[in-house]
Amino acid sequence: MEIEPELASIAPSQETILAIGVFDGVHAGHRHLLQTLHQRAAEQDLLSGVITFNPHPQSVLNPDDQLPSLSSLEDRIAAIQELGISMVVVLTFTTSVAGLSAREFMSSIQKHLRMRGIIVGPDVALGRGQEGNISMLCALGHEMNFSVEVVHPYIVDGVVVSSTLIRQALAQGDMTRVERLMGRRFQLRGKVISSDRRGRILGYPTANLSLMPQQALPGNGIYATVAHLEGKRYPSATSVGIRPTFGDGERRVETHLLGYEGDLYNRELRVEFVRRLRDEERFSSSEELKAQIEKDVREVEAILGSGLTSA
Repeated sequence: MEIEPELASIAPSQETILAIGVFDGVHAGHRHLLQTLHQRAAEQDLLSGVITFNPHPQSVLNPDDQLPSLSSLEDRIAAIQELGISMVVVLTFTTSVAGLSAREFMSSIQKHLRMRGIIVGPDVALGRGQEGNISMLCALGHEMNFSVEVVHPYIVDGVVVSSTLIRQALAQGDMTRVERLMGRRFQLRGKVISSDRRGRILGYPTANLSLMPQQALPGNGIYATVAHLEGKRYPSATSVGIRPTFGDGERRVETHLLGYEGDLYNRELRVEFVRRLRDEERFSSSEELKAQIEKDVREVEAILGSGLTSA
């Protein structure tokens, strides 16, 4: 069985209670489920664990219909661990894994991860053909001696939180709604790569971020953001889009850090999105663009302040 070597290498120190899923974005609904997991683990003296898949099953099962990812694997793992989860298991998702029956999958994780229980959402669908619904998992639990707890959907503003809703709000640039649905600010992480240095020429140098393929992005526009660099937080203005005045048509994410002087090339930057300031615009001259950037920076200062704080 293809997942056996990955599972066999983990060897948890005690029996476990697990949650299983992609957890893309680790949004408010995921956080609700994982907080329940953490609580049950403490109550039952079990080790809390999460099984997540990489790549996203959608990219394997429907390669022509790729879903934009709300978070990188690194950020996903970090967000799960921040909730107090003791163990994060990353399983490589392949067509062979997709072909495992729910029974085969649950038997394997019970054997290698010492699983005593699982916490699931109401729309759980594990195993071949998504056969492992609540009814089947409860039957398997009774037979194989593990518990199944179903956590109710998490509601925000009268709707069930989902990654689909977050992607829609993100595409609209509605960062307030995105933050409410995620339970935290949306963020991007990437290394700073070379650019045409147009911002430096205008007096507002920007960091051009290299992002993972299929990264979900906010809708094109200018945003008030917080940039994290080596333990410090900087108010920042971030452009998402094609730079219609001087750009080459390639969609980019570029960030200007207020109060920062120095070379950012090849350093990792994490950017939290706070509020959308305006649409992308095409300007007739460099002077007009520079004047607008000055206004954007002043607006960022009004929203976030201009000082530096520790991360």
